[in-house]
Amino acid sequence: MLAPEQPTLDNLRPWRPTDVPTVIAAFTNPEIEQWHVLRIDTTGEAEAWLAQWPHRWSSGEAASWAVTADGAAVGQIGLRHIDQTNASVSLSYWMLPTARGQGLAPRAIATLERWCFDLGFQRIALQHSTRNHPSCRVAEKAGYPLEGTLRSVWQLADGRHDVHLHARINSVDR
Repeated sequence: MLAPEQPTLDNLRPWRPTDVPTVIAAFTNPEIEQWHVLRIDTTGEAEAWLAQWPHRWSSGEAASWAVTADGAAVGQIGLRHIDQTNASVSLSYWMLPTARGQGLAPRAIATLERWCFDLGFQRIALQHSTRNHPSCRVAEKAGYPLEGTLRSVWQLADGRHDVHLHARINSVDR
């Protein structure tokens, strides 16, 4: 289902080596760090994080794009849990604090959603901690209804978290 080369889609582009400062800024930002297990504090760790994506794309395991504004990377949106047999996939996303509140995250979700549905995916899900209220608002703004709560799913730095599950289903009237 995935193309041989990772495409650029609207304001989404594959990551570049020059995006190291954005990756470090994101993964050392307390508001982003709170919701991730992954820690990236150094240039080497950021370079390794960026370097993994071409292989993960070509293997069909996962994908990640830089969300851009005025040509600069300001966030991330990615595909996880790619299940081509069942035509389902999960989204992940984060935005740098300076890029929040501008509608960039819902726009990135809509762009990636159209692309996934055009490829034949039938279900796109996203999950976030029930304590991550901004992420819930993004999901709702992007048109992803809440399907339910998964209890004690994630282990984050501050303990166990329940998770909200949102999803969209491909339909002819989207």
